[in-house]
Amino acid sequence: MVDDGRTTEEPRERGPRAAWANLPWLVRAAVLWSACLVVVVAGLYLLGRIALLLAPLAIAVAATLFLAAMLDPVQRLLRRLRLPASLAALLTVVLLLGVLVGVGALVWNLTAEQFDKLSSELTRGVEETRNFVTSTLPVSDQQLDRLVDQARQAAGGGGGLDPVSGARTAAEVFGSALLALVLLFFLLKDGRTMWRWMLDRMTGPNRALTAEAGRNGWHTLGAYSRGTLMIAAIDAIGIGLALVVLRVPLAFPLALITFFGAFIPIIGATVAGTVAVLVALAANGPVTALLILAAVIAVQQIEGNLLEPLIMKRQVNLHPAVILVVVTAGTLIAGIAGAFVAVPITAVVWRVVDTVQRHRAGPMSEASA
Repeated sequence: MVDDGRTTEEPRERGPRAAWANLPWLVRAAVLWSACLVVVVAGLYLLGRIALLLAPLAIAVAATLFLAAMLDPVQRLLRRLRLPASLAALLTVVLLLGVLVGVGALVWNLTAEQFDKLSSELTRGVEETRNFVTSTLPVSDQQLDRLVDQARQAAGGGGGLDPVSGARTAAEVFGSALLALVLLFFLLKDGRTMWRWMLDRMTGPNRALTAEAGRNGWHTLGAYSRGTLMIAAIDAIGIGLALVVLRVPLAFPLALITFFGAFIPIIGATVAGTVAVLVALAANGPVTALLILAAVIAVQQIEGNLLEPLIMKRQVNLHPAVILVVVTAGTLIAGIAGAFVAVPITAVVWRVVDTVQRHRAGPMSEASA
């Protein structure tokens, strides 16, 4: 072949693949991460929409898992006494019903006549706070009313009461509670059998990983449910004692509100503490209200810095900012029920993801060592 002195250029690759390869690595990484984020957000949105359509079923399943994790030690204790699985599960459910009915009857007898007074005292406290705000800050009554109306509409409380929707909601609540009890019985009776059946259908290395992730997630849910119950009781006792010592009326109903508020982290404690301070302000004046506020803050600090790490044993290790975000998101999606289940779902998912990451990083770390 004769060389005529001309150099021939190699053909350059053209097309989408070449254009993608010619992009800077930072742009490619941003595109890939953005696409993954869009897929994850779309999947979460789809799951949320499905959960909203099946809200009674979703609430029943969430309550069943929460109660099963809380009552699992009781069921295991009965099984160690050589009771059949069905009888142990039935006795556990009956024990739960007995505690709920007994506590409900006691609370009703002690507080049924006081809740009307609690409402009036709370209204007085709100009015005194309103007068203080309008007299101290450059805010008029009309502006404050506008802000309150906007907050009420944002919380979904702007509409009136519809008897039909109220009856439908009551029926859904009753049906969800009944379904949760039935599911709780079967989960306590056959939960481990169903889990082993699912693991037996899996092969390869994913079986061990799934077993470990499921075990860690279940332990996390159990630690959260039992720990939250203990912390709620301690909060109610601590704040209730402060109310009794300072001679604030309606101490028992306020302690009860504190107990139930503790099941919704951060937001529930804040609302319960606000109610206690407003009642103290209306009944005993600003000095007692400030002392109750100091007691609420002290109890919350002791809970967050001492009791929660000790009781939870750091199995539910979520940053307060993450808890606040997920509780707010759960409230916006499904109201109080969403706020209740947001943190345990997040804790379990995080524990499972952390288990998977550590499992995959294990062989790499051993190879590098």
